[in-house]
Amino acid sequence: MTASPSESHLGETALPTQAPSPATALASSRPYLRLDGITVRFPGVLALDQVSLEVRRGEVHGLMGENGAGKSTLLKVLSGVNQPAAGTLSLDGVEQQFTTTKAAIAAGVAIIYQELHLVPELTVAENLMLGALPNRFGVLDEKALVARAVRELERLGEKIDPSQQVKNLSIGQRQMIEIGKALMRDARVIAFDEPTSSLSSRETTQLFRIIRALKAEGRAIIYVTHRMDEVYELCDRVTVFRDGRRIETFDAGEGLDRDRLISCMVGRSIADVYGYRSRELGDVQLDVKGVMGRGLREPASFAARRGEIVGFFGLVGAGRSELMKLIYGAVKPTAGDITLKGKPVRFGTPRDAVRAGVALCPEDRKQEGIVSIASVSDNLNISCRRHFSRFNVLNRRKEAQTAKTFIGKLAIKTRNGDTPIGTLSGGNQQKVILSRWLAEEIDVFLMDEPTRGIDVGARSEIYGLLYGLAEAGRTVIVVSSDLAEVIGVADRVIVMKEGRIVGDLPKAQATPDALIKLALPR
Repeated sequence: MTASPSESHLGETALPTQAPSPATALASSRPYLRLDGITVRFPGVLALDQVSLEVRRGEVHGLMGENGAGKSTLLKVLSGVNQPAAGTLSLDGVEQQFTTTKAAIAAGVAIIYQELHLVPELTVAENLMLGALPNRFGVLDEKALVARAVRELERLGEKIDPSQQVKNLSIGQRQMIEIGKALMRDARVIAFDEPTSSLSSRETTQLFRIIRALKAEGRAIIYVTHRMDEVYELCDRVTVFRDGRRIETFDAGEGLDRDRLISCMVGRSIADVYGYRSRELGDVQLDVKGVMGRGLREPASFAARRGEIVGFFGLVGAGRSELMKLIYGAVKPTAGDITLKGKPVRFGTPRDAVRAGVALCPEDRKQEGIVSIASVSDNLNISCRRHFSRFNVLNRRKEAQTAKTFIGKLAIKTRNGDTPIGTLSGGNQQKVILSRWLAEEIDVFLMDEPTRGIDVGARSEIYGLLYGLAEAGRTVIVVSSDLAEVIGVADRVIVMKEGRIVGDLPKAQATPDALIKLALPR
């Protein structure tokens, strides 16, 4: 009896040793997955605009584009997380409608996200079989569970104890468990989202071997990456996304020009929608020398002046957010020195940083920036209330007045200060966080993705606030994955790649091509 694709061995011996037959080549030329006119809208955002894409059997199809170009939204359409407002999705010529992730999985679609969906406290075997645990008369069949897990791990070429908890595995091993889950469900379409961002060289080699074996079995593979070398090494074709649109699909290989790919990725004109205002800069206000810690691979050094807006650009995993947290005291650095206004400082906690005049507006607003069930007033006053509280008794009248002042000053759209902040839009939540620090004596603002998830109108208001801070002599650090934004607002752009600072360009030299070439791994 011939083994099904889900039962074939994926070890070293499974790799193909000869060219596919003409019949296989003919099958691979027909699209197995077809997306036609897919459109996805979020409030104030057109995330995907009439996107059409075909992926063949036995093909590794690369997706490239800047952060926010629409790649992840497309994967969420495939997985049933997002339902399109228009367009169709077909598998092997049959139109599908995935209203849930369960429906997508049942149809043979598996998405392996960069942020893995495993249960750390469960065992390897339990994670592999999650949702389909073998049982006898309603009781878990542990012997069958372990036996099937062992077979799956052997197929993957992994020597992992199926009884150990997933939390004890390396990132690469966890990723193999995700792949194993997909194969045990006989997925015919498998999408990988930035799979090598946290892998070692050995783990990357192992992953590529698995993907090539899956390709040889005739599965349709989607591979999302920012890494040029991976496209040339692994992909048969590559499609470039920009601003929620499919720009072009290329045949990959030696004939694909790197500069042409980059041009497609950043080809939009950087229109002057940011209202950039130049200004005179003062003395160095923040001086970071040799700071090292979690998330960095080399000591980081840079300086920023009074009135300066310094942009930090890089791809996912570049270490930008990690560096901001090291400066802010949210994570303890292992080495390095920080000088603020000419004086050495050492922040053991974020409280120390705030009281010295350094504030962080974090990347994850909802998890790290606000207390969503609390009011606008409570969120705005959470730091500065110590200035007008006596004997640990809150001055509610003063807090209400402070909230009213900044609601008016920053045009925060809320009924009043008692409104729960979780009901506000992202842009208005960001304004509340800014107001929190404006109510303090802050000299250095660390702004991590300040306009993520914010509509165009609110973005313009945020940029105006940043310029106002700089014109008042404050130092503003803007971390952004949006290339146009970082070019549009910054006086200077620092580029990070793989935990290192790799470039520091003045505004005149911070072109899209220059920044992308520095940021892309080779």
